[in-house]
Amino acid sequence: MAFDLVFIWAGLIAFAVLTYVILDGFDLGVGVLFATSKSEYERDMMMNSVAPVWDGNETWLVLGGGGLFAVFPLAYAIVMPALYMPITLMLLALVFRGVAFEYRWRTRRWKPVWDWAFTVGSTIAAFCQGIALGALVQGIEIKGRAYAGGWWDWLTPFSIVTGLAVVTGYALLGATWLNLKTEGELQIRMRRFAWWLGMATLVFIAVVSILTPFQDPVYFQRWFELPSGLYSAAVPILVALAAWRLFLGLNDQKELQPFVAALALFVLSFVGIGISFYPMMVPPSLTIWQAAAPDNSLAFALVGTLVLVPLILGYTAYAYWVFRGKVDPAGGYH
Repeated sequence: MAFDLVFIWAGLIAFAVLTYVILDGFDLGVGVLFATSKSEYERDMMMNSVAPVWDGNETWLVLGGGGLFAVFPLAYAIVMPALYMPITLMLLALVFRGVAFEYRWRTRRWKPVWDWAFTVGSTIAAFCQGIALGALVQGIEIKGRAYAGGWWDWLTPFSIVTGLAVVTGYALLGATWLNLKTEGELQIRMRRFAWWLGMATLVFIAVVSILTPFQDPVYFQRWFELPSGLYSAAVPILVALAAWRLFLGLNDQKELQPFVAALALFVLSFVGIGISFYPMMVPPSLTIWQAAAPDNSLAFALVGTLVLVPLILGYTAYAYWVFRGKVDPAGGYH
């Protein structure tokens, strides 16, 4: 049986990106919500809730970006010039946010500055990720084997909407995470925030879902023409089910259920993007096979990846297991 190495690598890159989004999404969401805290005690609780895992979560961004460079070099060479500005701003925001994580614990005079940096860095990083997603969905102009668009092609009304959608969705993940990890007044307020953020996220999902099929005729065909539309219809049905579980969990004051339901909304949205995209690596014209490196390179890189990915999954799962339970800035986890 012959293995399609290009298809396998496309699946691995997609898995790395999805894992990054659902893991780093909630700690970016905590940063977005950081400004809503009412005391230093609450800010300490919010930051401590993600302190043991935030840097490990970003491992998946490195894996996704590095994998794209190694195994889909043509896609990397086209996407980077097209999205240079939002990607650069995202990386700078992540660096700024990471520095704030470390420095706010080591100063009293400048602590408000680093608190502000944590909020702003998280929000800009989330917004730029959404901008980049929207720019990719609407398509990148290619001539020959190079980017042929303009400097500002990534900035459109559609990409701004997707940027705001990602910020709102990450804030929902952050609110449900804090509902899971904290107690008292902060937990109650985050549960209330999660309800409104859930409504806003569903509105953004609906708006982006309506606009996406009009970005490319292929998208429209896959969502609205038969028989492909019958299979695609499962996605909005499952989104409605996840939304129902989210609000049911919040109304019943559950802790884990709303977080899992919010993650399900992101996974289903990612599946929806995959339905529109596949087999395109860079819409509307570059497929995964056209963008891939030679098979020898793919096979060589796959050997190391098949060892590396289970190790990363293992230590990630172990970290979450060790730091399970509620968090308290005075006593740590209990």
